[in-house]
Amino acid sequence: MLKTNPTQPNREWLRGLPKCELHLHLEGTVQPKTLVALSARHDTAPLTLEQARGIYVYENFLGFLMAFKQVSERLQTTADYELITYEMIHHLSQQGVRHAEVYISFGIILRLKPYLTVEDVTAAIERGRLRGKQEFGTTVFWIIDAVRHFGVEEAAVVFAKAAELKQQYPSIVGIGIGGDEARGPAADFRDLYAEAKANGLHLLAHAGENVPANSIWAAVNIGAERIGHALTAVDDPELLDMLAQRQIPLELNITSNLRTGCCRSLESHPVRHYFERGLMITLNSDDPPMFGADLLDEYELVQREWEFTNEQMRELASNSIEASFLPPEQKLHLLAELECYR
Repeated sequence: MLKTNPTQPNREWLRGLPKCELHLHLEGTVQPKTLVALSARHDTAPLTLEQARGIYVYENFLGFLMAFKQVSERLQTTADYELITYEMIHHLSQQGVRHAEVYISFGIILRLKPYLTVEDVTAAIERGRLRGKQEFGTTVFWIIDAVRHFGVEEAAVVFAKAAELKQQYPSIVGIGIGGDEARGPAADFRDLYAEAKANGLHLLAHAGENVPANSIWAAVNIGAERIGHALTAVDDPELLDMLAQRQIPLELNITSNLRTGCCRSLESHPVRHYFERGLMITLNSDDPPMFGADLLDEYELVQREWEFTNEQMRELASNSIEASFLPPEQKLHLLAELECYR
């Protein structure tokens, strides 16, 4: 339940809280000023900053998709991908994010960008990742995303590329399926997920964002180790019991759910209910400039509106570390740092 009289949390304390971001799309991290720079590279009539900011203003889910498309279309070279990776890491570091696990859509590159190869794009984001880590300290792992409504055959190509490139780039740690859940049921990807697991890749899935809870059941049944969104789990008490018992991490994206219309209001968002039911929830930002809120904003929102104490915020940060795919020794180091943070 929301607070009757919300109070302002300590943003600087939340900034210093050691934490991870586990649900973030690289293509959705492009800030308006960076979009201006990309436009200057590629458009015959480059965008002004005011025009770029206008792209991020929309009224519904279709508007969001159009905004995402306008940004993605301006990612035309490997230099573009290197730039947005570096700037993403800079921004993450400014929020106190120590580690992020970031989706990149090989599915979109393979289908819609014939002038690029996933091999060249991966080399570019790796350059950006290494430069960002060296300068800002935040580490990044990659989750290779297939567009589920493009079909199983295209996903098979995406996952095969992920397995191949993982041999060269250990920062590639997992695969996932995004896109339209209704047109790409998780059950269709069972065999591909089994093959990806055999190839040493972690398994993730967007599920229950804007379709009923059976989509979440399906994602769990094909082996998903973390669930993105899981908004509609609230409608299925049996599912909630299972998620709590098995402690399957949920990547919640509150502002995203509100801006896309998948959740009607703050009052109806289940974040507090999930927490009280003992589910392993993490806070995430999804596509920060698209939704007007980064991870630090999400932490502040939760504490302000749902009366999470500092200790409960520490628990959410701990969940983000434990649910990450970091090696055990790095998790223990971050958890020890978190325990000492006051």
